[in-house]
Amino acid sequence: MVPGFRDEVGVAVDVMRGFALSMKKKEVKKNKPSLSEPARRSFLNKLLVGLGIIAILEFAGLVMAYLRPKKRQTTSGDIETIVVAGHVESFPVNSVTAFVRGKFYLCRMEDGGFLAVSRKCTHLGCTVPWVDKEKKFACPCHGSTFDITGEVISPPASRALDIYPLFIENQMVKVNTGKQIKRSGFRKDQAVYPKKA
Repeated sequence: MVPGFRDEVGVAVDVMRGFALSMKKKEVKKNKPSLSEPARRSFLNKLLVGLGIIAILEFAGLVMAYLRPKKRQTTSGDIETIVVAGHVESFPVNSVTAFVRGKFYLCRMEDGGFLAVSRKCTHLGCTVPWVDKEKKFACPCHGSTFDITGEVISPPASRALDIYPLFIENQMVKVNTGKQIKRSGFRKDQAVYPKKA
């Protein structure tokens, strides 16, 4: 045998083993998924589930909206918005009668005219009661007061109480609560008078 041959063969074998190990490590790294790939898959799966839930909720909302009964819309001329207040003679002159169903006061003025006045204050919408002793409407929220025609006596309300159209048919007073009329003040033509027989 040639002296030193064995040493050279041993070195060559060692080099080959090192090369094989490094190749194996490279293959393992290629086949091994990176750390960011599972995070990306997890994020996409969560996103898909979230979008699916949103789609199901939207579909359920559409089904519920379709199955829910519709509210009946009334127009200002419907029978249901007409409140029959009563006979003309049942309301004394210079009196105020509250109608809870129609949310208005029926006012009969000194001259015999009628007004259907809203119960809501024009300042901030509080319910305004009639104070019979003082013969005025007094707002309990901010102190506005109104006379029998709904005209402002003292602020902070800046305009008169709203009114509802009313008409007298066969001596029966009827109020259309489907149409509220805003006004700045009282005018004589807003009152409705019974026809004299």
